[in-house]
Amino acid sequence: MRIRKLTLPTSDVSKSVAFFRDLLELPAIESSIRVGWSEIFLVPAIGEPPRGVHLAFNVGYERFDAAMSWLKQRTPLQRVPDNGECAVLEGDWQSKSVYFGGPDNAVLELIGRRRLAGSSQTGPFGGSDLDCVSEVGVPADDVVGTAAEFARTFAVTTLGQASSSFAAIGDDEGLLIAVAPDRPWFPERRQLPSAKGLEILLEGVKVPGMLANPLHGWKVHAV
Repeated sequence: MRIRKLTLPTSDVSKSVAFFRDLLELPAIESSIRVGWSEIFLVPAIGEPPRGVHLAFNVGYERFDAAMSWLKQRTPLQRVPDNGECAVLEGDWQSKSVYFGGPDNAVLELIGRRRLAGSSQTGPFGGSDLDCVSEVGVPADDVVGTAAEFARTFAVTTLGQASSSFAAIGDDEGLLIAVAPDRPWFPERRQLPSAKGLEILLEGVKVPGMLANPLHGWKVHAV
């Protein structure tokens, strides 16, 4: 499953464009940000912008240490409990992650996933080494029910078992992270999830369709 396009409302389009272009070295054309095979399309928020969006970006597992060093030179990292700046997960995840802040109090993440094919890129790390938007957070009052609804609508499964507060829907290339609205984002657990106005376009699912959560204001389309 791939996250092909994310429409992301923001309080200030120009400042958000500058963040992705200048800090993360990503190509920007007007309000469109290119992240590998993904696009982030920034739009003015209608009313209060979502504060607490979670996005993750895949990096090659073999390049993770270089990615972390590159990021540390550009922005403060969030602290991971018991592990300093890097979260290492085994089991269903097989990954390494580092977290940092983004526009409108977003919680952003670089993640290297061991199961994905190795990166062929060499040399200094840069924004062109980011493979894609690989995670988008979507709050839901019934997380298990939301995971089941995604399974019925798009024929997608979860990475590991869904719980009452967390479900990773999809696979290593693309995940929708469904969380309870009162569950703060890891690692510092300071920011509650928000996704009002987010629209997500998926590719690579077995069944096309559309799913929306009017209460929390997000929509998912699949082709």
